[in-house]
Amino acid sequence: MIRRYAPTDVAALFSDESRFDTMLEVEILAAEALSRRGVVPSADAATLRARRPVVDAAFVEAVNERELVTNHDTAAFVDVVQAAVGMPEGAWVHYGLTSSDVVDTAFCHVMTRAMDIVITEAMALRDALSARARETIDWPITGRTHGMHAEPTTYGAKFALFALQVDRDLTRARRAREAIAVGKLSGAVGTFSNIDPEVEADVCANLGLAPVPATQVIARDRHAEVLYACAALGTSMEAFALEVRHLARSEVGEAEEPFTPGQKGSSAMPHKRNPVLAERLCGLARVLRGYLQAGLEDVALWHERDISHSSVERVIVPDALQLSVYMLRRATYLANGLVLHPERAMANLTVGSRGLVFSQSVLLALVDGGLARDDAYRIVQRAARRAIEEDRSFREVVESDHEIALDRATLEAVFDPARLLVHRRRFLEALTW
Repeated sequence: MIRRYAPTDVAALFSDESRFDTMLEVEILAAEALSRRGVVPSADAATLRARRPVVDAAFVEAVNERELVTNHDTAAFVDVVQAAVGMPEGAWVHYGLTSSDVVDTAFCHVMTRAMDIVITEAMALRDALSARARETIDWPITGRTHGMHAEPTTYGAKFALFALQVDRDLTRARRAREAIAVGKLSGAVGTFSNIDPEVEADVCANLGLAPVPATQVIARDRHAEVLYACAALGTSMEAFALEVRHLARSEVGEAEEPFTPGQKGSSAMPHKRNPVLAERLCGLARVLRGYLQAGLEDVALWHERDISHSSVERVIVPDALQLSVYMLRRATYLANGLVLHPERAMANLTVGSRGLVFSQSVLLALVDGGLARDDAYRIVQRAARRAIEEDRSFREVVESDHEIALDRATLEAVFDPARLLVHRRRFLEALTW
């Protein structure tokens, strides 16, 4: 991931130092579990722990240099660890294990820790959207379908629906976290040919993972599920950001991104306050969905394994998890800081729409008065078209239309936004967290 979109806490999890350090812990835990079963001398296992090398930049460089000889990264890692520990104790490093036992278990452990951060940040976004929903549930705004004025809704209803979507994403993320919090030390084709299943159970328990049946590798549908959870979150953030972009348009003006002191919206036009953050979130959501496609293609491998997935995962998994956290933090900032203009929203709802958002209310009033629905629809449709073509208030046209004989009290009720929004707080009732 490029540094611009790489949160340092998540990037650190996927650094070479973190990767090798986690692999080393798997190796030592396996030796300790073997010592408890009389395979590895207890003194040798204790020496492995005591001489555990520090995994720093020098260690990483040593592995990279050794890989130039071995042309196998895990073998190079084992060689460097054994040399650091010394013999004869170092001979127990990687005893009975295959590369994927160590690499997959370590990778799942790192992914689990990254998903914990994703879940925490997704909760923050959900809660920010919920807070704005409660703050603005009574603020009317024009609802739009197909990009056209429809009927009144409220800012709060919009925020609540986005919050509910992120909450569903949280369910998916927690499920994906459970799916990836697994490990395996079952050998070359998963049959425990050289390792007792209890060793696998011990190592996984120490890492907070669940042992699972596997071939040589952990099944990649688990990794794809994590990528789907990230892509789903990205798409929900895109939906929210896209709404911000629409509401921020000059001719709408019902919301705008926070604008900090010293910020510039355009290098050429000083008046501009572009929705750049919302646009960035929309763009990055496309990247997350692309990672999902690659992850799904990693699921089908030859027989008990091949390594066609390996090179892909080295790119897409760290990038997807880093990008998800980056986007979640920026989306939460946007939700908390979004500047709303309820007075402009009300003007757009009434004057700007010419009152056409009340057309269904007029239709239903005529039906209540005894007209057939289709007859009433045609009458109201003609009145609405007149209001548009003559640039007049819909209510004015309605009041002057002899086919629409509504009394004053009915007219007042028909054109009252509050009547249409009487059930708006049902949106808040759904925010049960």
